[in-house]
Amino acid sequence: MENIEYLIIVSALALLVYYFTLMMSGVARVRYKIEAPAISGDPDYERYVRAHHNTMEHLVLFLPAMWLFAVAVDPTWAAGIGIIWPVARLGYALGYHAHAPKRMPWLLASMPPIYVLALGSLIGGIWRLL
Repeated sequence: MENIEYLIIVSALALLVYYFTLMMSGVARVRYKIEAPAISGDPDYERYVRAHHNTMEHLVLFLPAMWLFAVAVDPTWAAGIGIIWPVARLGYALGYHAHAPKRMPWLLASMPPIYVLALGSLIGGIWRLL
């Protein structure tokens, strides 16, 4: 596959955003004095954990969908659509950390790229069969 440089960059950004949520969850664990293995306690701490877990749940959909779209349709378009996800997920995490309702616009912005990439992959795969 050619022209995957942008895909590599977007994939790395997505992983770094995920790692940021992981790191902030650990920082919150110390700040709110939550002993391992507990994952609940202060609601402020739980927002950090939920931002991390929810980002992980979406990451396992986003990355394969983007790469499948790149193969089935076009790598440049995949990266162009895909760049929305790490930006929106960073906004989601920061919003959730601050106040739970602030996450919603970012959550809603991060979901369409997954749908477009997954459905586009399916359509592109079928198209290639014809």
